[in-house]
Amino acid sequence: QVQLVESGGGLVQPGGSLTLSCAASENIFNFNDMGWYRRAPGKERELVATINVGGKTNYADFAEGRFSISRANAQNTVYLQMGSLRPEGTAVYYCRARSLSRTYWGQGTQVTLSS
Repeated sequence: QVQLVESGGGLVQPGGSLTLSCAASENIFNFNDMGWYRRAPGKERELVATINVGGKTNYADFAEGRFSISRANAQNTVYLQMGSLRPEGTAVYYCRARSLSRTYWGQGTQVTLSS
């Protein structure tokens, strides 16, 4: 059973930065792509960013230019660097890994924007 463990969430002021980590229990080359999603209070879960096995990235419009997704293959970890955070960024951030046949989700890490 694949496990994805997110970390790095917390309380941050608007305009601040935060880096989230997602550690996988197996080699991330086993996945076609990995990504970050978020669910804000009262809203549907939405895409933040993805990165495929070749390193190609994709961002939601709100994340473009402010967030950066990357992968450390040797550590089986995917990162999400978030900058210029906005109040609407308060959400639970989830890591997702997708293989040919299955999709895996982590338990999520809470990010709260507050001054």
